[in-house]
Formats: sequence, C-alpha cells, structure tokens
Amino acid sequence: MKQLKAVIMFIAFVILILISYVMISEFLEPRVYNIMTSAFSARSKGSDGIVIVVIDDKSIAKYRWPWSRDKYAKIFNYLGNYADTKVIGFDSVLTSNDDLIKDKKFYDTIKNIDNFVGGFMPLSSEYTDKKTGEKYDERFDNKYGNNNIVLKTKKPNMEVFHSISMYPDGYFKALSKNGSVWVLPHHVDNCVKDAPQFVYYKGNYYPSLSIRMFSYLNHTKSITLTNSHAIIEGEEEIKIPIHKRYGSIFNFLRFYSPYKNSSYTHKTYSAVDIIDSMDAISAGKKPKINPEVFNNKVVFVGANATAAGLYEDVHMTPVNASHPGVDIQATNLDNLMHNEFMNSISEGLEFFMVIILVIATFIIISRFSLIQGLMILVLMIIGYIFMSTLSYKLNFAVPVATPISLQLVTMIFAYSRKFIVESHNKEKIRDAMGKYISKDIMENVVEENIDNIRLGGKKANVTVLFADIRGFTSMSEKLQPDEISVILNEYFTEIEPIISKYNGVINKFIGDAVMAIFGEPIQDKNHAINAVKCADAMLKKVEELQQKWLAEGKPKIEIGVGINTGDAFVGNIGSEKRLEYTVIGDMVNLASRIESYNKVYKTQFLISSYTYQYVRGIADVIKISEVKIRGKAKKLNIYEVLRLTQ
Repeated sequence: MKQLKAVIMFIAFVILILISYVMISEFLEPRVYNIMTSAFSARSKGSDGIVIVVIDDKSIAKYRWPWSRDKYAKIFNYLGNYADTKVIGFDSVLTSNDDLIKDKKFYDTIKNIDNFVGGFMPLSSEYTDKKTGEKYDERFDNKYGNNNIVLKTKKPNMEVFHSISMYPDGYFKALSKNGSVWVLPHHVDNCVKDAPQFVYYKGNYYPSLSIRMFSYLNHTKSITLTNSHAIIEGEEEIKIPIHKRYGSIFNFLRFYSPYKNSSYTHKTYSAVDIIDSMDAISAGKKPKINPEVFNNKVVFVGANATAAGLYEDVHMTPVNASHPGVDIQATNLDNLMHNEFMNSISEGLEFFMVIILVIATFIIISRFSLIQGLMILVLMIIGYIFMSTLSYKLNFAVPVATPISLQLVTMIFAYSRKFIVESHNKEKIRDAMGKYISKDIMENVVEENIDNIRLGGKKANVTVLFADIRGFTSMSEKLQPDEISVILNEYFTEIEPIISKYNGVINKFIGDAVMAIFGEPIQDKNHAINAVKCADAMLKKVEELQQKWLAEGKPKIEIGVGINTGDAFVGNIGSEKRLEYTVIGDMVNLASRIESYNKVYKTQFLISSYTYQYVRGIADVIKISEVKIRGKAKKLNIYEVLRLTQ
C-alpha cells in the first residue's frame, strides 16, 4: 500500500511538471525573452555602415501617395550611379505595373545597378491561375533558385507556402538578385524574435533579402545547411545558429539599441531628400544630401509612414513595440556582416536541464532543514538569474522563466509532501508513545497520595521543560518508521532516568518533543535549579549518543531545550475513567515558545528571566534578546545557558 501511494504521488508529480513545463515554456518564456533581450542584450549600437532610406511622413507630405515608379527610379539612380554604395536592398514587393513609361524608367534604372537586391514574398494562398503560377514558379526558380545551397539536413515534410508574389514582367527581367522579405512574429505574443533566413518553397530553399545581400558582399561560393547551422563560405566563413519553424530556417536576431531615441536602430534618411537631391544633381545644382555620405555604405530602402498602406510593415520586437520592417531587415544583415548572432540552447538540452534542476531541488529539500533548504534554493535562483543576465549580455539566450518556475513548483510539491509525511510520522509516534506517557505520570501521583486520584487540581509554582529534536524532518525522510522508533526509543530511554533523577516528571511526548514538569507532583522547592541541571545533563547525554549513532551509521540528532518557571494549574483532567495529569497555563506556552527560539538564535539551551532568578548562582548565561510574547504587553528577556558552575 505504501509503495502504491509512492508510485501514485510520483506519477502525479511527473504530470504536474510536464504540464507546467509546456505552459510556462510556451506562454511565459517568450515574454521573459523579450524583457531579457531588451534589458541586457540590445545594448550596443547598430553599425554605422548600414543606413536606411525611408519613405516617411515627410516624404508623403510633399509627394502624395501612391508614388509613380519614376520617383523610385530617382532614388536608385542616386544610390546606384552617384553614390558608391556597397549593396542596395529594396524592402518592397512589386506585383503590378502602374504607368508603362514611368515603370520602364524604373526597370531600366535597376537593370544597370549590379548591387541592387529586390524583395519577394512567399504566400500561403494558391495561385488564382494554377497553370500560370506553375510557369512562373519554373521561371522564378531558374533565375533566382541557383543559390549554391548544399543540404545536410532533411527537407521538411510540410508545405506552408503555395505561391509567391508575381513580379511584373519588366521588373522580373530587370531584377538580377532577390531575397525573401517575409517576417513571422511569434504566435504567443506577436513579437518578432527571429528572422527566416531561408524560406522553403516547393522543394527548394530561397534566401532572405539579408542573406542575398550578404552573399553579394561576401562573394559567397556555397551555403551549407545542417541541422544546427547555416554555413556561408566566401571571403569569410560564418556559421549561423539556426532552428526550424514552419518548414523554413530561422535564427534569433541580435537586436540593437534605438538610434538617437528613434524607432530605428540604424541611421535613416528621408526618401524625399534623396529625390530632391537627385533633381538638384540633374539640374546641375548642389544636392541637399551629398551622395558621398552613402559611399561604402549598405543601404536599405523601405517605407514607414502613417499613410494608408505604408504603416503595415511594422512589427513588435523586444526593443520596439512598433519596429519598422526595413530596420528589422537591416538588423538581420548587421548580424551577418559582423558575425554576431543570438545563440540559444536546444529544446532537448533545455528539458534535460530542467529535469536535473528538479531532481537537485528534491535532494536539497530532503537533506536539509526547512530554513537551510530554502536558503540554498533561493541562492540557486538568484545565482541562475545572475547567470542568465550574463548570458544575455554575451548574446546567449537561456530559458529563465521555465527553470525558475518549475523549481518553485517542485518546492511547493516537495515541501507539501514533506509536511504531510512529517505530520504522519509524528502522529504515529504520538499514538505509539501515548500509551506510556500517562502511566509514567500516574505512577508518580500514586506514590504521593493514592487516595487523591480524581479530577481537579490546584495552582502551583512549577518549572516546565521542553526539549525538541532538531533534524527530525530530515530523519523522517531518510528512514523507515520502525527505524525512527528505534532511535527515538533509545533517546527517550536515556533521558527518562535523567529527568527522574532531578525530580522531574515526563508529562507528555509531543511528537519528537518532550515536556517535563518540575515541582509537581513531586514536591521540590528547588525545582528551577533541578530543571536546569536536568537540561544540562540531557544535552551531555545527547552528545554521547551522537558519537554512538555516528559509529552505527545513524543520523545525527540534536535537541533544543527551553525552560520557564511560574504559576500554573496542575492536576488531573479528562473523565472519571481516563485521567491525565498535566500542567496548564501561560507559563507552559511561554516555555514552549522559548524552546522554539533556539531555531531563531541557533542555540541549544534557553531559559526565561523568571527561571534565571533562581539559577543565577549556578549558571553562566548570556542575555539573548528581549522578545515579544504573543498576548503579553511587555517584552521578556531570555538567556542562553553556557555552562553550570555548580
């Protein structure tokens, strides 16, 4: 039966941990990731070598939207022919013609710019005309699909995308290089954390806009995709830590701090200033912005304005609630150019780490006292938070919420179990020992006056001693009940004669605690002195037992003693058939509380100021503290007994 209960409890705990793991890692961890990234990882500035030309509110205010393609032609003519840019990325998707003459002007412009890279978008919807779509896919793959990609990982079984944005024919012919501008926010908090570096479409992987731009800069020879990395080989080799989502290949973005408190993390220029500068150059005038400022720069061109249709390409990121999509693309390329990525541990390693932490938590709770265990576990949590902070500063994302939350779940479960087991064990001991406690007391009563065994009592000045075992909970966890009884019986057997020697009477065993009375029913005017001498002898006997138990491989037991002297009700309570001789009053409760202060002050032997009045001549003491006693207006001095002088 006991084994069955243990199995059921274990299964319940495993289920609890698994449910908690899934819920926390799925819904809480992504939000904590955002906080940690913003606070500790996104501290450095974006590269000065990357700038953004943005169609902003200022641009729309001067040139009413929608724009004809000749304005784009001016922007790219300026960047491609008058500025010595490294590479130009167009974060936009063109799907239709507008004005044939102006469109042609735009197409002719980009056709002659070798470092121009355009964008395309994979779509989940089907082509309206399936045959036309199939022909376009074939043309698209023939022109843009030769990416020198070597696969050392399995292709996904799922097909998320069923079509791609179709370029106008003139744009298709003019555009020599392109990349995906697809962005996928996290499904829980709708926040962009990672970038799809390679999108999977109909059996092939296509690079992102940033990967394509980097490949141009790096003169990439080949790209190898493994289960854990994308390896780009060119003028330099970089290894991008990757993971798979929706069949495509992602990596976590390393974000940067905002540029001059703007919504961007890279320097921006208004598109209207570029257009006006191009017009000035064409007219032989001095441009508003000298093209030389773009020399040796990587330039992204995109839109971010509140005008209709231009504010859709903004996303929530860990560093910005409304992060322009073009700046996210720039962030991705910035990571690639500087070979600085946000690394993370695998889900398998994360789960293994959590399991180890749960097991360690259980071991700590089982082997240490409540205070010690809590202190160790709190220090573990603080240490893990510090380690996590340092990891994020080093651009390594580790789970924060999941391990800590599951450790707290484990603590609640384990301490609840420990409390139940401890209460159960103490209850068994109390039931077993109760048969003998009353007998011992009544034997002392009978010796005094056999004719007065009846209900009732009297007020008397007595001394009450409480002795409580330390480490009982840990012992209960480690040993079987019969083993516990053997140790406790040996302990009780040794201290009973000591209590009797000093005219004390064991009133009751309260679990692992002993309550003894001095002064009644055995009359003793020196009851306070004898109680203190008794406690001293008990502590010495426990020291002897500790050596014996250590040699026998048994757990170490320590006791704490608390003593108080005062007036109390002493007598028999119960019924005519079942009597119990006991002592009742505030002074008894006070003795118990004094004993409990041993845990607070890390002592073994405490007495009240009332007892100290009787024993000051035979004991060396230290005043511990004035303590507030519940129900008492005045504070009470308590003393630690160091040694007896007589």
